Amino acid sequence: MSKIIAINGSPRLSGNTAAMLNTVLEVCSEAGHQTELYQVGGRAVRGCAGCGGCGKNLGTCAIGDWVNELYPKMKAADAIILGSPTYFADITAEMKAVIDRCGYMARRDGTAFSRKIGASVSAVRRCGGIHTLDSMNHFFQINDMILPGSTYWNMSLSRVDGDFAKDAEGVATMRRLGENIAWLLEKLR
Repeated sequence: MSKIIAINGSPRLSGNTAAMLNTVLEVCSEAGHQTELYQVGGRAVRGCAGCGGCGKNLGTCAIGDWVNELYPKMKAADAIILGSPTYFADITAEMKAVIDRCGYMARRDGTAFSRKIGASVSAVRRCGGIHTLDSMNHFFQINDMILPGSTYWNMSLSRVDGDFAKDAEGVATMRRLGENIAWLLEKLR
């Protein structure tokens, strides 16, 4: 059984981004994989201090907050899914901190994310969603990860809570992404 962690960068615990991630996780769980949704949005966090402490104490950030709880979960996972709403055509500040700090720790920690599966999803009102996905996908690419696709971009036109459930194409895209992650995990096994 493979482990999959989805990281919700939205400050809304049960908003559209969470619904999108839960849809992907539901499909993966049905395929027999262990899944977890981890909420980062809305939690106090600061960006990387560039101190290099994670290189001296591998897998531990010197800042000493909840990122030190999240990083081992990401390292233990076979697949990592990042989700962020689109804020001014980019990811949330919390997601950026996760990318910078966990990415730096992983690279110092012997490329800890190499050849894991990585996928990103974004809720978007009208535009900026492609850049949001690119920001998260660059995290996967620099960490030598494998990115599955879906039937469309991994986003949903969702502005207010509940919009994702009304976006039939967005729901189908998330379900297909879940199917592709589960399929790829089986192939990599």
